[in-house]
Order: sequence, then C-alpha cells, then structure tokens
Amino acid sequence: MRPLQWLYCVYALLLFVIIMFAAIPFVVVASFFGKIKGGNFVYKVCRAWGYLWYFFIGVRHKTIYDAPHNSASQYVFVANHISYMDIPPILMAITQPVRVLAKYELAKVPVFGFIYRSATVLVDRRDAERRAKSIEEMRYFLSKHVSIFIFPEGTFNETGAPLKDFYDGAFRIAIETETNIKPLLFIDTVERLSYKNIFSLTPGPSRVVFMNEVSVKGMTMEDLPALKQKVHEIMTAGLRRYRKYHLQTEEV
Repeated sequence: MRPLQWLYCVYALLLFVIIMFAAIPFVVVASFFGKIKGGNFVYKVCRAWGYLWYFFIGVRHKTIYDAPHNSASQYVFVANHISYMDIPPILMAITQPVRVLAKYELAKVPVFGFIYRSATVLVDRRDAERRAKSIEEMRYFLSKHVSIFIFPEGTFNETGAPLKDFYDGAFRIAIETETNIKPLLFIDTVERLSYKNIFSLTPGPSRVVFMNEVSVKGMTMEDLPALKQKVHEIMTAGLRRYRKYHLQTEEV
C-alpha cells in the first residue's frame, strides 16, 4: 500500500497548491480593504479553499457542540496541537471573524506566505520586539470585535499525554481584554496527518468539538495559573471522552 499512499499524498499536495493559486486573486483584492474587512474576507476565501480541498481528498469535516456556542460573540479560542492538519479545521469550524496567532517562519514561504500574512497574527518568539508587536496586534483585533485563536501548547504535542503544559499568553491576553476563552478539541487530525511524516496523510473524518466557554470576568493576573489549569483540565477530560487515547505511551 505504500506506493498508493505516496501517490495519494502527492495528489493532495498538488491539489492544495492548485487551489491556493486560484485563491490568490481574491486575496490580492482583499488586501486593499484593510486588516479588518480585508482580513475577514481572506478567511472566507481560505474557508472555501479548505472545503474544496477536503472534498477532493476525502476528508470529512464535522463540528460537534459539546456545549452551546454563540457564533456572534468574541473569544480567545484555544485548541490542542498535534498535526499540520490542525489549520483547516480552524477555518471550517469557526464562523465568526477570527485571527490565528501563527509562526513567523511560514510567512517566508513563496506565494503561501502572502496569504498566510494576510490572515494571521505573526509571532516570532525569538525576537522580543516582534513578540511585543504580535501582542499589540492581538489586542487591536479584539478591540475590533475580531476573535483570536492560539495554540496554548505552542508547538506539537509529542509527549504521549493528551496535552502539553500551556504557555501563559492566551490566558494573559484573555484576562487583560476581558475576553472569555473558548476551548476547542481537534479529535482526528493526527490520524489524518501525523506530525512525524508528511507522507502519512489519509482520508477520513476530521471532528472539531466546541467545549463550554470559560469566563474571565473579574479575573486579575493573580488568577492566571488557576485559569490556565482549569482550561487544561477541561480539554484533557474532553480529549479522553472523545478518543481512546491515540498515544498509548500514557497510562489511562
């Protein structure tokens, strides 16, 4: 089956690139309408790109509401991070205006980097000045009623546990801007594409679970550790319920 797997992966990659080039004119037009209106339109273009790509490669997106979700409200979205396939579900599941905190390095990729810059808040954790700028940019978007999305683990979870420890950033900005946190769970993305091998892509389901929002009303920075722990526990319990945990190195 390995040659067929490789052929499928090459087909999926080529299709990804073809749809990307088809999206470029729309992104160029959107770039003239500013960070808010233009960026919101870029997300709609990328959402259509994602749905088309999923359709032709046999991946089936499904949104599950473990708790009610207000698509008219504003949140700091957080989710587990374990696959390169974690990005498309963001576009498909979140329907309100949103910006993803994303790694600066990918902005350097030709063509793709142009779209990437138009639809994300870039962060370079190695550069204090750029890191501070990304925080200010997130505050700006939140002030314009645009949600933000952050992977609180920072990088892929390769530990064997449901989640790695969380960084403070998402919780700090939630408290500072009094924006409630909405945890999401990406259930199947590691099966669709393992972080270990880009030629492991397979068709199948891709479920996103919306958990209950966590209020930050009245919180101060002294509450940050408890808030971070609460969200970690909610997401860990959710992952255990929706999966027979996929990495068997952990005792459950």
